[in-house]
Amino acid sequence: MKNWLLAARPKTLPAAIVPVWAGCVLAWKLQGSWNPWLAFCTLAGAICIQIATNFFNDAIDAQKGADTEKRLGPTRVTSSGLISRRAVFIAAGVFLFLATLCGVVLYQAVGWPIIAIGLPSLYLAYGYTGGPFPLAYRGMGEVFVVAFFGIIAVGGTVLIQMNQWREEAMLLGFQIGLLSAVLISINNLRDREEDASTGKNTMAVRLGDRGARFLVWLEVKVAAFCGLLWLKHGLPWLTLASLPLLTLGMFLLFRVFSEPAGKGMNSLLALAGIMLILFAISFHAASVFG
Repeated sequence: MKNWLLAARPKTLPAAIVPVWAGCVLAWKLQGSWNPWLAFCTLAGAICIQIATNFFNDAIDAQKGADTEKRLGPTRVTSSGLISRRAVFIAAGVFLFLATLCGVVLYQAVGWPIIAIGLPSLYLAYGYTGGPFPLAYRGMGEVFVVAFFGIIAVGGTVLIQMNQWREEAMLLGFQIGLLSAVLISINNLRDREEDASTGKNTMAVRLGDRGARFLVWLEVKVAAFCGLLWLKHGLPWLTLASLPLLTLGMFLLFRVFSEPAGKGMNSLLALAGIMLILFAISFHAASVFG
């Protein structure tokens, strides 16, 4: 069980939880109510897709030789021989099946938009590192995260709760997507040299060390200043959700520009995860008390 928990990468789950959490809060803020059962199914489906993505990533990276003895991050169960590649692939398929069951419930509530959202999400759990055009190997990891763990995840959650697309959900999704992309960018900065040696052309490999650090700066800054757009929507209190980005975020950026690439960046990943969660807490508080 310890090995399977390691493969599931529980520290990455905030990237699946926060969009659904914040999306439900936004839907409640806009219409004064929310549906707990649909929220549960949305959250369960998002978590299952995240875990399936992590399993596929573990198995495919090992298959392609991307995880080597030079690895600076947590142990990968397939490349280290703790679990067979076949077992990890099967487990990923099981979690995609569970996500599909959640999708059936959501389809009955909302209809065809769930198929439009769900099918690409299910495929890209595998296509992030596998298939003919693996996004992680083409420097598109951050774009994928902003789109699917941000805009689509939040917009889809609000759609499920309100049965309509909302411009406010796109704004919130863009902010959350950028903050989730910070996790990917720091991870790729840490692993840049190893990835370059194995042909994994992440954004950090393409941009180089300084460019990869600047990308993290850009993600945090844009997410923070996008908070001002809540004024345009007549929801000024929601600008306060950006406070963690102007406090913990500034400390994180100081560390990003001063910390040499290596194992020390594992603590920066933890800080980025905390910042994402604090943003959700601040957004929730601002929605309730504003």
